[in-house]
Parts: sequence; structure tokens; C-alpha cells
Amino acid sequence: MLFTIFMHDRPDSNSIRVATAAAHQSWIKDNAHLMYVGGPFLADDDSIIGSIIIGEFTDRTTATEFINGEPYNRAGLFESVTIHRLDARIERGKPASPFIPNQVK
Repeated sequence: MLFTIFMHDRPDSNSIRVATAAAHQSWIKDNAHLMYVGGPFLADDDSIIGSIIIGEFTDRTTATEFINGEPYNRAGLFESVTIHRLDARIERGKPASPFIPNQVK
């Protein structure tokens, strides 16, 4: 099932990002097969303020273990990490499943 992982950076965390970038890139390469999309959130001045990953995991525990191994996370770069299941209704501009309002919880 799909999960979104939202990671918001701590203030003044750029030094952690720079020091951990090589380990992060290696981790991304090793784990890219689990991710559909991922990348940084940018402020209006193009500075990085967080990241998002949408990935395929068997359950929340697996998604949590995945992000717990992420080098930026292990180094304390993130102020918060939230994980949510994603019920994808659109994929590349096409409906992925019918939207039926009475099924919305």
C-alpha cells in the first residue's frame, strides 16, 4: 500500500544536511525501488524546508522502519516526521479508482 512520509526540517539545519548529503544519496540509491516520488519542499527563496516521499510499503511499521534508517533522519535533521496511508485516486492525470463520495470517511 502507498504511504506518504512528510519530513519537516529543524530550523537552521542546513549544516546537518550538508554533512549527511553523501550518506543520504547512497541511501536513496539503495532504496529508490520503494519510492514512487520524493524530493524536498522549498520555501519561496528556494531554500529546503523539508521533504516528502511517496512509497510502497506493506504496512505502517515497514514505512516507519524505512524512514528511521534515512541518514538525515538518523542525524536529527527533521523537526517532525509524519506518515500517512495514501488512497491514490489519480495517477498521472487519470483516475486510478472511481471516486464515490459516500465511501469517503
